[in-house]
Amino acid sequence: MKPKVKAFFDDQTFTVSYVVHEDSSRACAIVDSVLDFDHASGQTGTSSADQIIAYVHAKDLKTEWILESHVHADHLSAAPYLQQELGGKIGIGHHIVEVQETFGKIFNEGTEFQRDGSQFDALFREGDSFHIGQMRGDVLHTPGHTPACLTYVIGDAAFVGDTLFMPDFGTARCDFPGGSSETLFASIQKILSLPDETRIFVGHDYKAPGRDEYAWETTVGEQKALNIHIGQGRSIEEFVEMRDARDATLSKPRLILPSLQVNMRAGQMPPADEQGDVFLKLPINKL
Repeated sequence: MKPKVKAFFDDQTFTVSYVVHEDSSRACAIVDSVLDFDHASGQTGTSSADQIIAYVHAKDLKTEWILESHVHADHLSAAPYLQQELGGKIGIGHHIVEVQETFGKIFNEGTEFQRDGSQFDALFREGDSFHIGQMRGDVLHTPGHTPACLTYVIGDAAFVGDTLFMPDFGTARCDFPGGSSETLFASIQKILSLPDETRIFVGHDYKAPGRDEYAWETTVGEQKALNIHIGQGRSIEEFVEMRDARDATLSKPRLILPSLQVNMRAGQMPPADEQGDVFLKLPINKL
């Protein structure tokens, strides 16, 4: 099965969102949406999500799933807005409960913040499957970047979130709470065990040195042969040494603090105060 995949690139966060559907059915899924957010002013917007909505309407599609590959640290999810406009169920990995427990403490959310994943409509485990019309999707638990990362395999297409980037850019960082370079290596091997012709759709692109265009589609075979971090049979020892050293030089994503607070709530903002105003927290020296 070869589903249709439409990519939407957000140049403010370098995020790629996807609409997945098949010719013979109106059913579709949306993967890793973006809510516009201006950090300096605290203003949100929906222009990125509105492009997806316009495409879904133009193709007369019916949204059945709004899928998150993980709790993103670099952009806010537009899942609630898309659900309001298009319907569908919001899904993420079952290990979201670990992420909620960790960041519920960091943001001092108190007991009113539920740490059971109940903000989402579906919590997927390794080996679970779901359907988009007649298309079957299979779930791989691929942690390492975060404990809750998933890869969604739909026909010949695998949506890997941040686990892998384009071959000339490499792999995800592992220095967030709950991350692990050893675990990421094992997760990548799981993805690379898929057939070589499997299309891989990555969650971000930053244009590797020497490349002038953004890109987001590759294959398992290309990753195995060409990925600068894990290609050509690199050992786990080599990978862990490289990944940990590289991560030690990286700064935190610009939107990490607002993103985590919102995305661990399935894209919902924190509860409003008595005046109806919403605030995000800025924990000091906590990450």
